[in-house]
Amino acid sequence: MAHYGLYCHMLLVFSMICPFISSFTVITSDTVAPSALIDGPQTGFTMTNDGSHTEPDEQDAVYDIMRATGNDWAAAIPDVCRGRWHGIECMPDQDNVYHVVSLSFGALSDDTAFPTCDPKRSYISESLTRLKHLRALFFYRCLSRAPQLIPSFLGRLGSSLQTLVLRENGLFGSIPNELGNLTNLKVLDLHKNNLNGSIPLSLNRLSGLRSLDLSVNRLTGSIPGLLLPDLNVLDLNHNLLTGPVPATLSTCGSLIKIDLSHNRVTGPIPDSINRLNQLVLLDLSYNRLSGPFPSSLQGLNSLQALVLKGNTNFASAIPENAFKGLKNLMILVLSNMNLHGSIPGSLTRLTSLRVLHLEGNNLTGSIPMEFRGVKDLSELRLNDNRLTGPVPFERDIVWRMRRKLRLYNNAGLCVNSESNLDDVFGSSVGLCEGETKRPGPSGTVQHLSGAGGGNVTADRATYVSSGSKSLGFFGLSAFLVVFNFAYMLLSC
Repeated sequence: MAHYGLYCHMLLVFSMICPFISSFTVITSDTVAPSALIDGPQTGFTMTNDGSHTEPDEQDAVYDIMRATGNDWAAAIPDVCRGRWHGIECMPDQDNVYHVVSLSFGALSDDTAFPTCDPKRSYISESLTRLKHLRALFFYRCLSRAPQLIPSFLGRLGSSLQTLVLRENGLFGSIPNELGNLTNLKVLDLHKNNLNGSIPLSLNRLSGLRSLDLSVNRLTGSIPGLLLPDLNVLDLNHNLLTGPVPATLSTCGSLIKIDLSHNRVTGPIPDSINRLNQLVLLDLSYNRLSGPFPSSLQGLNSLQALVLKGNTNFASAIPENAFKGLKNLMILVLSNMNLHGSIPGSLTRLTSLRVLHLEGNNLTGSIPMEFRGVKDLSELRLNDNRLTGPVPFERDIVWRMRRKLRLYNNAGLCVNSESNLDDVFGSSVGLCEGETKRPGPSGTVQHLSGAGGGNVTADRATYVSSGSKSLGFFGLSAFLVVFNFAYMLLSC
């Protein structure tokens, strides 16, 4: 399937050049059953004048669908599969009759050429059900000024459909149970609509689903027990979901990304999570989770980013070996969790760690001496705690991290004069008791002296999947997930 391979490579390039602008679901298409069509979807640019033509009923259906989106011009095209417009893909059968396999609407960027929609009157036409070979359907920002329900007739699109993307369309109401009839669906993306109600259990019938993105809606109720063994991406961030993190997630053994952030999820992190040995990103931030840290986290051997910030009910100490064995962990964010006790020196033994955020807690004691020579750490936030004692860092590490080292609002921290740091932190960290300032010129580095200055990494406004980001912690996190997911798809 040469065309699909090329398409996946194009998507990989797109994902890598703009992961910090906006994230879109990776759309893939696989042959899941013997097909009457000849492999390799073709656009009007590749067809020849050999008498081939589009199946007549499908042609009429496309005219209806285009009129429903405000694209009346399509009715003037004698053969839609030979009409030379992007956004439609067709494939021939053995009789050289072409069938529509993909329809895409909406301007992803200034460079895309998918048909745009008339936002004031566009709707999803029921004529879609006449396209018996349709594999991919994509609507992006097409229906936002004419809000409507997700039509239940989409469940009649049959076993051929593999990708359904209805992204940022202002859709409201509940997710129809009928979507569970799309038994060969690989990608379901309903990101950033106004959907409410609960997540239907009928989605468990989508046994081959790889990506489920229901983020940035108003979904309520608990997260259902999903039993989807091929699921790679589960993104439910920015909803109103309650209840615990379901232990049944451990049955989704192919997961590489879980994002449940910005919900109202309660209870502890389930011990069964250690079965997800392919997991790369786990984001449970801004929920109502409670501690302690489960020892099962040590089993997440592939984990590269763990984000738990904003769970103020967690109220736990950090065990010395909480993250033992996480040799691939690059990003650890435990900010604003009401954590207490001391900082474990064992964190320095996470050899891949680059970003560590512990700010806004009630941590006490000194910064462990093991932090003195952390050569690879590029961002460390310890501000707004109750730390005491001398700062152990070497001067070259402090200068290398610059703004990304934050120690302010720890009244008990100090520097020894022999550390050669007394001219670095300004008023935010003073000399230890009984120390005198070294003679000679000094110049305070202003970017380390306070809480508000500098170009620091911004907290995200929405998940990976929904808005612009600063190039920093969340940009790196997005890149890791996109790269790993794209690599997995290309190696299938």
